[in-house]
Amino acid sequence: MKRISLIMLAGVSALAIAPAAVQAQAAAPQGAAAAGEDANAETAGIDQAEIIVTGTSRSRVALDTPLAVSQVSTQALARAGVSSQADILNTIPTIKADGGGGEVASNIFVKGLPSGGQYQFTPLMYDGIAVLSSFGLNSSAYDVYARNDLGISRLEFVRGGVSNLFGPGSVAGLINYISKTGGDRLEGTVQLEVAQRDRYRGDVALSGPLGNNVYFSLAAFYRTDKGPIRTNLDTKGGQVRGNLEYRFSDGSGNVKVLGQYIDDQVQFYLPIPLSGPTRERLAGNDGAIVNSVQNQFNTAGLGFRTPTGTFNSDINEGVRTKGGMIGLTFDKDFGDSGWALNGKFKFSDYKHKFGLWADGDGVINVPETLQSFLTNRNLGAPANAQFTFVGGGAVPSNFLLFANRFTDRVRPARDFTAELNLTKKLQTGAVDHALTFGGFYGRASAGDYNVTTTYLAEFNNRPRLVNLVVTNPATGAQTIVSNNGLLNAGAGYVNNWHKAERYAGYFADQMKIGDRFNLDIGGRIETINGDISRERTSTTITDSTTANLSSALRDVIWGNGGFLTGKVSTTEWALAVGALYKLTDRVSLYANGSRGFFFPELRSVAFKTLPTGTAANASLSPGTQSYTAEIIKQAEAGIKVSQPQFSMTAALIYTRLDNRRQVLFVNDGAGGFIERVNLVGTESYGVEATLDLKLMKNLRFNGNLTIQSAKYIAFDTTPAFIGNNVERQPEVLYNAGLYYDDGTLDASFFTNYTGDNFTASNNTIRLKGWNVANFDAGYRMPLGASSVRVSVNVFNVFNSAAVTEGSPRQDNNQAANGAFFVGRPVLPRRVMGRIAYSF
Repeated sequence: MKRISLIMLAGVSALAIAPAAVQAQAAAPQGAAAAGEDANAETAGIDQAEIIVTGTSRSRVALDTPLAVSQVSTQALARAGVSSQADILNTIPTIKADGGGGEVASNIFVKGLPSGGQYQFTPLMYDGIAVLSSFGLNSSAYDVYARNDLGISRLEFVRGGVSNLFGPGSVAGLINYISKTGGDRLEGTVQLEVAQRDRYRGDVALSGPLGNNVYFSLAAFYRTDKGPIRTNLDTKGGQVRGNLEYRFSDGSGNVKVLGQYIDDQVQFYLPIPLSGPTRERLAGNDGAIVNSVQNQFNTAGLGFRTPTGTFNSDINEGVRTKGGMIGLTFDKDFGDSGWALNGKFKFSDYKHKFGLWADGDGVINVPETLQSFLTNRNLGAPANAQFTFVGGGAVPSNFLLFANRFTDRVRPARDFTAELNLTKKLQTGAVDHALTFGGFYGRASAGDYNVTTTYLAEFNNRPRLVNLVVTNPATGAQTIVSNNGLLNAGAGYVNNWHKAERYAGYFADQMKIGDRFNLDIGGRIETINGDISRERTSTTITDSTTANLSSALRDVIWGNGGFLTGKVSTTEWALAVGALYKLTDRVSLYANGSRGFFFPELRSVAFKTLPTGTAANASLSPGTQSYTAEIIKQAEAGIKVSQPQFSMTAALIYTRLDNRRQVLFVNDGAGGFIERVNLVGTESYGVEATLDLKLMKNLRFNGNLTIQSAKYIAFDTTPAFIGNNVERQPEVLYNAGLYYDDGTLDASFFTNYTGDNFTASNNTIRLKGWNVANFDAGYRMPLGASSVRVSVNVFNVFNSAAVTEGSPRQDNNQAANGAFFVGRPVLPRRVMGRIAYSF
């Protein structure tokens, strides 16, 4: 809380500052069509009503809606989202997003809830359809399956109230990107983008009529990128996405077909060793600052034999996704009867691989001298060891080594979702009702096939692999410790498959009572059925003839073909209520509360212990342990103001989560990984505020502020942690920016601040807060009815070098005061230029 006074001195009002959007439209138009949005507006406007169409059968202005909503316009998306979705989501109140790992796999935290990230409490949606209907089938984040493009009209985020009961449901909030749709004339944008360190991207977006009430919208991109951090691993690929819409001639609705195809691979940046005392980047053996310890390895050299054939790593492909989705939506209003029907259907199929770079070997985890490497592994004195680079040459005695790991994760995913809503508008006395009766079905399945490899390399920006042979001085026998850089081929192995089937029914009544009072009530009941399949593991000798190899190199943990299988099922309910009273035509008081649930991730489900004496490869499955929902209770109360010169909101927020199965992907102490599950409870409370202020004709100030406190109130594995702060949850978050636009020249300078937070639940290591400032400016030249905009964007203007996280794999075992600290720094400054032709 010590940061608050500094914020005020920086010019932030007591009611706070806002991002590129204030209380605008909410997400996922369920029960109403999202029509008429202005794709060119920064927000829906500070002197006009913003229409809310999300999760509602009654379109209402934000001032009349008893819930918190945010919108990010297409221009704001382009300014903020130059590195990843995390940079966009960081502009939204109550959300903390970490994007230091690259374009995808952003870690998203909301309302102080305990999470490893990966959108665990906030489903990612496009056009009201969830990217994946069930989270936790593996640990891949939703954003690996889809990318943003010029076809996005706006981002909407809704939290609290009955809207969160609809569709896939999440009372913590829904993130929804709304696509552009075709209009009565052909229009489009072609954009070329160039950035430092060899980034090139081309985008095209087209939309318009096809005749006979049929309209289309299409967006595509392709880009190559060496990355803001050079890893020798390329980002390359693209996506095509669009929709085809038929609009009923009487204006009563539409039918729309949606589609997406993606073939894309992106880099993923691992946490790196930093200076222990200062947490700054270190110089490597060659004297250059180390930004990454990844390299494009000869994966054939790191391959190894297994009982079923030779395994070769695909780690050089990074995060690779190939596949797509097809969907259908419809909306039909039955006129004076007051009845309407709308629905959504989607099928998706993705082939997905995630090359995860870890943050150490799972044993020592920091750089070591040649002597310390030998000592830490009981391998004797340097005089008996021969360190050589793969490709030739002795390793100098003063060099540092860094033993590390990567995991090849093959994760195919398939998903089918369906949603149907029947709505009715009616009046009873002085009360106008907008009723919704809906149902949701989701069936998702995903694989989780992981192979972890440990290797030995020098500590450098582009590390060379290292061979190590140790000679026994007494017998002369040699032990190959590292061969072609390979230390341990089978450090970890997982072969899981999870399926989830969800059935939900929900209702809502959104009432308008007279001219001043609005009341929303709603409920949801849902059942989940889960299927779990996990291959048992066994120790297998890959080559019994190589007796001189170390046991670490000969023994590979590999599946034995036997699977543990199990089924889980549970049913839960949610209830939400919201009320709003208009003090005047421009000022409203509102409050909402909810009791909801999350279904535990299927990957967190444990099996019971096999009976004593049961063979390791037996087909018997002992059954799963308990599976019960996680209960979340929320409350919010605040004020909304909409004036010609400014708009603002301020609210108190409270969240309590019980029975949370917290899944952490951590070291097992022997070089592999385990998914450790803690049963925890948390409680958080705070203040959220936004402000959008018109300073002069073409200049605006925008911002938001979140102040929160999140504590553990239950922790089954370590009760001593009760009362500790929830890790990776800062007490203060804010955004602030100045935005100028006169139609020809536009310029923006905005910053995002993330406050101090702890790396792990033991609260031993505190990371200092940091600011990331960004600048964007453009000049628009008219060409008849068309225009050309030339612009420059600078991400991380001041090149902040803060650390966004510690070592997630070490978790509570990470040392606070050593010579080295493993963490993931903020991505460095990057300058980007764009030229866009719009017609």
